[in-house]
Amino acid sequence: MKKIIVVAAAISGSLVFAQEKKSDTVKTKSIEGITLTKQVFKKQSDRFVYDVAASPVAKGNTAFDLLKQTPLLSSTDDKTLKIAGKNNALIYINGRKTNMDAESLAQFLKNTPAENIQKIEVITVPGSEFQVESSDGIINIVLKKKMSDGTSGNMRMSNTQNKYNNTQASFSVNYRKDKLGISANLNGGENISPQSYILRNGTDMLKNESVGDIDDPNKNIGGYLNIDYQLNEKNNLALSWNSWANKSYNSTIDLYNSLTQPNQLGIMETTHTWTKNREDARNYNNSVNLNYEAKLDSLGSKLNVNAAYLIYKRFQFSKNNTMISGINNPEDFSTTGKTIIQDIPQIINNFSGTVDYIQKFKNDFTLSAGGNFNKTKTDNDTKNLTYDYIYNPAGGLEKVNITPESNHFIYDENIYGLYLTFEKKFSDKFSGKVGARYEITKSLGTADSPYHPLESQRHQTIERNYNNFLPYLSFNYAINDKNNISYSFSSRMRRPSFWELNPVRNYITEFNYTQNNPFVKASSTYNQELTYMYKNSYFLILNHSYFKDQITQVPLQGFIKSPDGKIGTQNVLRYIRTNFGDKQEMSAMVGIQKTFFKQYLTLNFNAGIQHNINNGSLAGDPTTGETFVDKDGNPLVYTNNVKSTSLIVTSNNTIRLDKKKTWFLGVNYFFVDKQQIELGMLKNLMSLDLSIKKNWNDWTFALNLNDILRTNVVEIEDYQANGNYNYIRNDQYRRSITVSLTYNFGNQKVKKVRDIEGASDDIKSRTR
Repeated sequence: MKKIIVVAAAISGSLVFAQEKKSDTVKTKSIEGITLTKQVFKKQSDRFVYDVAASPVAKGNTAFDLLKQTPLLSSTDDKTLKIAGKNNALIYINGRKTNMDAESLAQFLKNTPAENIQKIEVITVPGSEFQVESSDGIINIVLKKKMSDGTSGNMRMSNTQNKYNNTQASFSVNYRKDKLGISANLNGGENISPQSYILRNGTDMLKNESVGDIDDPNKNIGGYLNIDYQLNEKNNLALSWNSWANKSYNSTIDLYNSLTQPNQLGIMETTHTWTKNREDARNYNNSVNLNYEAKLDSLGSKLNVNAAYLIYKRFQFSKNNTMISGINNPEDFSTTGKTIIQDIPQIINNFSGTVDYIQKFKNDFTLSAGGNFNKTKTDNDTKNLTYDYIYNPAGGLEKVNITPESNHFIYDENIYGLYLTFEKKFSDKFSGKVGARYEITKSLGTADSPYHPLESQRHQTIERNYNNFLPYLSFNYAINDKNNISYSFSSRMRRPSFWELNPVRNYITEFNYTQNNPFVKASSTYNQELTYMYKNSYFLILNHSYFKDQITQVPLQGFIKSPDGKIGTQNVLRYIRTNFGDKQEMSAMVGIQKTFFKQYLTLNFNAGIQHNINNGSLAGDPTTGETFVDKDGNPLVYTNNVKSTSLIVTSNNTIRLDKKKTWFLGVNYFFVDKQQIELGMLKNLMSLDLSIKKNWNDWTFALNLNDILRTNVVEIEDYQANGNYNYIRNDQYRRSITVSLTYNFGNQKVKKVRDIEGASDDIKSRTR
């Protein structure tokens, strides 16, 4: 059920800054042998640094909770993290990108204790050395450095109640002995993700409404094992294994559908059906990475080599039933009108290699060069079987039509990349960085659809070869001890995710479904950012992003006109993944992160303006060649040329309730004004969250109340000039209460295992 309705993903990708959480400006203090500076939130070269080692916010929290409370970061859906002015945030841990799909990553971060985090680095405009796409930013979690041998670890248990009850637990351990370091984690949980939907679409002469619920039960288990061995003082060898598994059986869609349209006499008539869908799905994500690192001199020069293998498997089987009312009893929906059975497997294999060479010179000059190679193959063997039924008074329900469909889509992709960067610290006040990436992409997609009605589309080959030169520039100038200014420019591209290329339909109702697209091509993004900071507490950020051939989801509706000119008899709504014109996003944000009243109050307040300029149109389904027309055969084109300006305000506060720093109260609020996105006008969102926490020796107890007013509910409305109307209301039951208990054990000064950036990390985000 993860990708059946991807409206929420499209929405979260459009909220570029909202719900920034509280920071903590503590005074200098020694924690576990580490001296913290007064500058808790500051700008360093190409990144913002949030030092949280001494913060009471970290203790007893999860990594996900801590990230939501980090300046410039946000989460409006409690699943994905965003950076102010960015579409996506990629998660790194000590320079190594996490290697899970989006659902697994969210669960992993929610099961990972935050106690071992030293600082969080927010890289809003990544340099050429990073293999990131589009307008992605990077969140790098830096763990504490523990100096002595021994064993340490922690355990955490939590229980969350929203519409359903959810449980989570995790166990982590670190071991260090001389040259050998081992770290391991095991975590998992059970949850049911509930959603309620209202879907309306149509014209002035036709109205279609679906109302109901989606329940998605999940069982998760995952973990990692890292082994790091110091060959000698200058050479290290490491092996990392990461695994995650998800089982989602008996996911259900239960929607009551009403269709109002003129009958043969021209009289408006309403008919009702009931959609009852059931899905079983499971996925597995396993990766292994071998790393070699050589320290070349005392200045920090080094050579880093990685080889990695990734395998991702997802198996999805669904049965979609349209129930019709009985002939003798219109209130009886026990009769099946149509059944669509889908078997949608996906297997991704990737082999990757990277080489990074960093040479530091005594005059504060750094040269970085490297390359990468990624070879990926995806295998998607989709099978559909459609049963149509009629009622025969003599013999009851009969199958009158069985329509088989299949599509075996294989996608091969090779990516070659080279980068070169120069970084120079000209003085204590001024530093700069310039670089570029050159990437070569070669891909081949083959689709075998023996049951496709058009002979020309039964066997298709889609080949793309393209090269990209991607420059980067940044500088940072400390005017004086109180004032700092920086500027960054980058050019990036976004390749489509592998699931977006798989030409499969996921049915919501009989005539309402999502459609992926093998013809989606890579898009380009150009980012600029200007930042001013005062006293490391106050900041102003100006951002501009231009997206060319942006990849998004577009709603098309109307009567289907096939390439041979035939027009269907049923109004259909399709959400199609495709390239949809160009888009610009401009934002300006002012903020403050500061403590008051002798550190009894920690405040993070942000206010910003975001301006969106959309420029896209789509006339037909690029996967089939079909177009959409009204009942008279006139073409229907979906357009979005709307501009919007939105206000975003957040206020997040941590209140210390006692002198011993053991009781803390959190009060957090965010408001996102309405704004135009690809699907239409997104109405305003807001949320009020409260939390209370008690620290007692090695134990931490926490109680969190989220979305108390139940105002974080998505609503999108769209009116087209051609008369088409589309409305979506999605409630994900974000009002919840969570109780958690955390225990830290062992020697808390154990030296951490070295974290390695994996060779396949740039590919892994595309499995999301």
